[in-house]
Amino acid sequence: MVGPTTAVIGAGISGLTVGKMLSDYGVPYTCFESSDRIGGNWAFGNPNGHSSAYRSLHIDTSKERLSFRDFPMPKEYPDFPHHTQIKDYLELYAEAFDLKDNIEFTNGVAHAKRLEGGGWEILDQAGKTRHFEHLVVGNGHHWDPRFAEFPGEFTGESMHSHHYIDPKSPIDFFGRRILVVGLGNSAADIAVELSSKSLQTQVTLSTRSGAWIVPKYVYGKPADTMYRTTPYLPLAWQRKVMQKMQFMNGSDSSLYGLPQPNHKFFEAHPTQSVELPLRLGSGDVVPKPNVAFLDGSTVHFEDGTSADFDVIVYATGYNITFPFFDPDFISAPENHLPLYKRIYKPGIDDLSFVGFAQSTPTLFPFVESQARLVAAHLAGEYALPSISEMEQTIKTDEEKYIGHVLKTARHTQQVDYFIYEHDIRAREIPAGRRRAKPGVRA
Repeated sequence: MVGPTTAVIGAGISGLTVGKMLSDYGVPYTCFESSDRIGGNWAFGNPNGHSSAYRSLHIDTSKERLSFRDFPMPKEYPDFPHHTQIKDYLELYAEAFDLKDNIEFTNGVAHAKRLEGGGWEILDQAGKTRHFEHLVVGNGHHWDPRFAEFPGEFTGESMHSHHYIDPKSPIDFFGRRILVVGLGNSAADIAVELSSKSLQTQVTLSTRSGAWIVPKYVYGKPADTMYRTTPYLPLAWQRKVMQKMQFMNGSDSSLYGLPQPNHKFFEAHPTQSVELPLRLGSGDVVPKPNVAFLDGSTVHFEDGTSADFDVIVYATGYNITFPFFDPDFISAPENHLPLYKRIYKPGIDDLSFVGFAQSTPTLFPFVESQARLVAAHLAGEYALPSISEMEQTIKTDEEKYIGHVLKTARHTQQVDYFIYEHDIRAREIPAGRRRAKPGVRA
């Protein structure tokens, strides 16, 4: 075994992928998982409360784009697998690489303290204190619900989409007047499901900023397989081409009665839905602009209209939080967490973050590329640059990836996977290898 003793927080896709890469390099590690199972967000009904999967959820990324590069999804999987199939895929991944042997289940990290001079004191949920030389954080960023705040008070039932299971759970939606707030993928899915005429509901969808609602298929093929960005042309040019093409998809939300998007395509995360335009066009879902204020059971909207509701479902995103860190050590105010290559905090080279990005169009291979770099670092085959270079690169990368997007908490972590992966594989890892050579300044 080589490399520092390493603690990994979480056995979701980030923790599993890191574990696989560390094993490849022979780096000793222990993975702490608060649940009794792997999968994190993809473990439906996860007893640790970290899964935001609902019963009908299908992945919005095609299997071709989503697959780990060194472990393809089963050929028999459909283009857009159900969440149970994603969980099964992660089980196959863990079994193929013997990853469960290093996981301590039902034993998460209660507190992580960095010691003077480096290294970590880890207090686990069993009450045991241990020491590690390196810490990898992979606890995810889709488990701490973020609510919209509106003036006034609503006297009906309110919930976040994180807790939504199906039309009967956690509450019975049958015959209810329902307001869904938000226009991301979860908002679209839930609005579509709850607007089925068989449920005898009245569903209204409210959005502050509009969205570009893109189809899952183009010319009979998964839409995300029909394009890829390239590092060899300016991203601004590539975005303009995609923006010009959106009229062909009919993706402007104002075509269906929702507010006009307050941004251009690619300046915010698009919404993928085949059914939402149909439900809006059929009158099954009533479009509304942003909420102005709440008054008992009545919700007033910014267009001057109002309606009474029994339930509000907030599909308004998540907070990035680290309950095991002291807040004055590391936090992410307004979800902003500046990291070198979305992994390292300058000046703390014995700490790595994995999976903290909104990677378009795919997450699994993105995490895989991060885990590969982390493993090379811990095996001594990659060295970080100077703090000043890291800080400058963070500014450059943030301008590249989020300089053009809406300035909201939802878009602080946007990353273009194709550009990022090329940068890590073709530039950063080779540069890190050169820095790691004896006599070369890190």
